[in-house]
Amino acid sequence: MTVRALAEGEQLITLRKGGIREENKHFEIEHDRFFLYPTFDHQRNDLVRPSHVPELARALEEGVWPDDEPPAKALLQDGGIPQPERVRIRAWAEVSASYLITDPRAIDALSPYYVWTTDYAEKRLAWKRRHPLHVMVLRTFRIPRPVTVKVRPEYHGCRSWLELYRDLPFEGTPVLSDEEFERASEEIEAIASDAVPVLA
Repeated sequence: MTVRALAEGEQLITLRKGGIREENKHFEIEHDRFFLYPTFDHQRNDLVRPSHVPELARALEEGVWPDDEPPAKALLQDGGIPQPERVRIRAWAEVSASYLITDPRAIDALSPYYVWTTDYAEKRLAWKRRHPLHVMVLRTFRIPRPVTVKVRPEYHGCRSWLELYRDLPFEGTPVLSDEEFERASEEIEAIASDAVPVLA
């Protein structure tokens, strides 16, 4: 869902603490630009705002399963959705800015720039409480033609970075105009830079 929202210009930030399989057990920005690889971990309708629940089912279009696409009702079930055999990559992003956030009020104020519920975003902040939440402002570009990539076993699980075994060009059209992106970036900076740190 996050990848689709970024590619449609409906989300401008991502909130990261690091996946369970991160090498150092916490998040680090390893690249300043990267392709958006859709996964189907944590795809549940209760994690996104009601206005974006219909988009969750459309996110299934990013995968190619051996038989049929999982039904949208799988988004309501425990266990979630199995990983597809292949995924479609249709966008890449460039890190425009990044901030470390510890204040739940900042996470709430940033909610116009992500599609998750504020409750879910605040849970991301609360997980590993001693570590701040990385807020990355992403400038996203749609590539001219989507590329289908085989899902390898090492891609499975909760991780932030994958090494794709395929050369893809960083080319495409920005999903937001320069003016729209600059205005939103300024608003995000005002919120993130004014965040009051929580003292331990």
